[in-house]
Amino acid sequence: MSVEANINQYRRRFLGQAGVATAAVATVPLTSLLASGSAQAKALDEPASSDNRWGMLVDASKCADGCKACVDACNDEHGLEDLGRPETDAQWIRKVTIKDKATGHIDTLPLMCQHCETAPCVDVCPTGASMRRADGIVLVDRHTCIGCRYCMMACPYKARSFVHEVLENQVTHQPRGKGCVESCTLCVHKLDAGDGSTACSEACAAEGHHAIIIGDLKDPNSDISRQLRASPTRQLRADLGLNTGVRYKGL
Repeated sequence: MSVEANINQYRRRFLGQAGVATAAVATVPLTSLLASGSAQAKALDEPASSDNRWGMLVDASKCADGCKACVDACNDEHGLEDLGRPETDAQWIRKVTIKDKATGHIDTLPLMCQHCETAPCVDVCPTGASMRRADGIVLVDRHTCIGCRYCMMACPYKARSFVHEVLENQVTHQPRGKGCVESCTLCVHKLDAGDGSTACSEACAAEGHHAIIIGDLKDPNSDISRQLRASPTRQLRADLGLNTGVRYKGL
């Protein structure tokens, strides 16, 4: 049977069971959902709510050229190993350099999943493994992912990685598996625990740069909302109309 036929068969089976799965998800304990990569609650007794939208603000003017503190912290937090193979190693956050062709001005900034409101990865996923929580966090259910990598092709930010090999020494809060696609989770395990931060933002602050801020975009009193009101910011590829949860200023 061809790969396409396998995917279509899996999709029909998945859609046939979707009604049952949707009805059941509200009763599944948080620990089980975290293990499958599809956490639906901020706490055991508090479901994710559309009253909140988690987002990130990156100040490129404070992002130090050559600094990889955010990348290293993400790798440590989620058990991502640097095997010296950039073409296949998992990379949830990476540093990129942007040059203005007209002026020659250069900016350095971190790039990761943008947690889009209208996420292309979610739209093209044949099984529903790519999903967006009510509070705006985009995740991958590793139990449902069949490794077709459609989401990787659809993502305009090249923010997703594919696990090519069996993994060992994984961290308990972030199970990973061969044959699955993965990307930045906005440290959902920390946000759901009430930390209000991510590994990358903590590392950036520890370096004294404070270029990354995490917060609730729907809370007018949050630090991120106040800064968005105070300074011009932009979305990467705003022309796509994705309404990203990650915004940049200083570009």
